[in-house]
Amino acid sequence: MRRPPKKNRIKLAADSVRIANLAQAVAQSGSRLEDLSWQEQLDLLVAKTLKSHHQDLLDAASEHLFETHPNSYEVLMETMESLSTSCRLEYEHKFYDAMLIAAPVLAWTRFDIPSGPIPGESVTLISAHMASHILADHAQLQILPTLYSIDQLPRSHSDTFALTEQLALSLLKGAVLKPQHELPQTIPFLADIRYLLAVVVTPVLTPFFRWQLVKPPFDTTAAKTEILVNWQEEATPVISRLLPGCGIELLMPEAYYTVCREADIKIRPVSIRAAVFYLSNVLSVDPSELSVIIAAFGNPDNNGQIDEYRVSFCVANAPEVVYGVIWPIYQQDDQLNAVEPEQGQLSQLSSALAESLLGEIPTVLAECGVLRVKKLEDVFAMEFCDDCGAPLFADADAELVHAEMPDDAPPQGSSHFH
Repeated sequence: MRRPPKKNRIKLAADSVRIANLAQAVAQSGSRLEDLSWQEQLDLLVAKTLKSHHQDLLDAASEHLFETHPNSYEVLMETMESLSTSCRLEYEHKFYDAMLIAAPVLAWTRFDIPSGPIPGESVTLISAHMASHILADHAQLQILPTLYSIDQLPRSHSDTFALTEQLALSLLKGAVLKPQHELPQTIPFLADIRYLLAVVVTPVLTPFFRWQLVKPPFDTTAAKTEILVNWQEEATPVISRLLPGCGIELLMPEAYYTVCREADIKIRPVSIRAAVFYLSNVLSVDPSELSVIIAAFGNPDNNGQIDEYRVSFCVANAPEVVYGVIWPIYQQDDQLNAVEPEQGQLSQLSSALAESLLGEIPTVLAECGVLRVKKLEDVFAMEFCDDCGAPLFADADAELVHAEMPDDAPPQGSSHFH
């Protein structure tokens, strides 16, 4: 389940109450016609709130529903995401639909992962590949000439809505976009996501993407698989030049929020692999000489809700935690599959591995050659270092400590944790 930002609880304003009530009405409707009626009212109110930049009203309603009506919360989140990343515009007496899309790039390196302005010739090449492999023939495209980190993306649905509308109008008017040079500073990680943002405009009610044009039996999964392979083959050489010294993997360009969630999930195993590779090289140890402690973190007073797992790395049997990786939890299945076996998983493993593999995190570690894995049973509070703000990680004795590399370790390109 998509989770709202945690904020101080305040009394709901009248518009927040109305938004929450309409979301509940959609979730509880008993027919498609009733559903459409309630959804139209919710869309109008949410759109009005987005245009007036009253994000606080939407946040209050979503947080209230998250705690009291999970199904209604999902309705509201889907509504906010849809309306903030798409719009219908009239330009020169013609109507168009517009959508904000993102093309995520998974990147990993010992050094800093670049972000910022993209050269014009690279934008032209990427645009050509995206138009020929991803978009429907009649779709118009404009890519922002900037490579973004997650810290540099729009911070709210209201900001996203403003960006979508601005870019769509800019595309229809034929305006040239300039790179953004003044961006928030990016925290360096061994593995992280970079985003290409673009707006796509089509004549009203016509397809945006090539997989919308498939013939019966409408196997969009097969179509997307083929499209992704073509996109990766053509665009990877161009985008690799923007990320020197990095290994990269391109994900399918798609609707902004949908593909950002997919990237958040897919970067997690990449982060663990990057950490194992980094520690093995910097500390001159074999992955089998590393040991790992997996600990759940969240709110112990809220029915043991787990918000993330923190993965602590130690060398051999030494007690010190030398590095840490965070594995965020985005939905209930994540919590179960992260450390527990999926159905039938253990039966497919050799007996030597069956005892140590208890879910996706240990499986990724085993693939990297790390077999000494211990999972702590407690759910720890979300503790951070008072001095530097870094997350604290659990050691083998279930004590929360600061992860620190040995004093004699060679200098590293990144001293932060992911």
